Amino acid sequence: MCSNFELNAVPRDIMEAFGLDDMPPMPNTEQLRPTDLSLIIGMGGTALLQPWGLAVDWSKQPMINARCETLTEKATFRGLLEQRCIVPATAYFEWRKTDGGKKLKNRISVSGAKVFAMAGLTDGERFTIVTCTPAPGIAHIHNRMPVILSADATEAWLDEAPYAAVASTLAPFEGNLSYEEEVPPAPAQGDLFG
Repeated sequence: MCSNFELNAVPRDIMEAFGLDDMPPMPNTEQLRPTDLSLIIGMGGTALLQPWGLAVDWSKQPMINARCETLTEKATFRGLLEQRCIVPATAYFEWRKTDGGKKLKNRISVSGAKVFAMAGLTDGERFTIVTCTPAPGIAHIHNRMPVILSADATEAWLDEAPYAAVASTLAPFEGNLSYEEEVPPAPAQGDLFG
């Protein structure tokens, strides 16, 4: 998954989508990148802002993603499996190279949804987004995607059940995804007769 997602939803839509009783705190930007304060909802329904990316002692870069296939094998994530969260989003972004070598930015969203949930893990101070293999409709864009949870899977992921009971929710999204390609603007041409 690219290191960029979007949360462009009004707090009321987030409250309704995830059954929150109180207005959630909102990030100060719609486009979110690593280390930005982003909205997460933890087990128990607590909505708060945390920086995106776990701090690890073996890298200067924050750990922004965690592969679902190796969560139980990696010490960094194994201790967080009972500290699950969701990351509300309206889209995420992924770069794709065309056959001609041009890079296109793709905005990927859940068709018809005002907001959706990505699976996450938190250490209490920071969070990471769990990734999986891509859904067939977007596999041509990238070989990974965030785990996008259905309403039932969101409820299960935030439940107090042990990780083993909810691990099956970490799968490619089965609903409809849509994507838009954003072609970067051509470089400005200087004055030909200057």
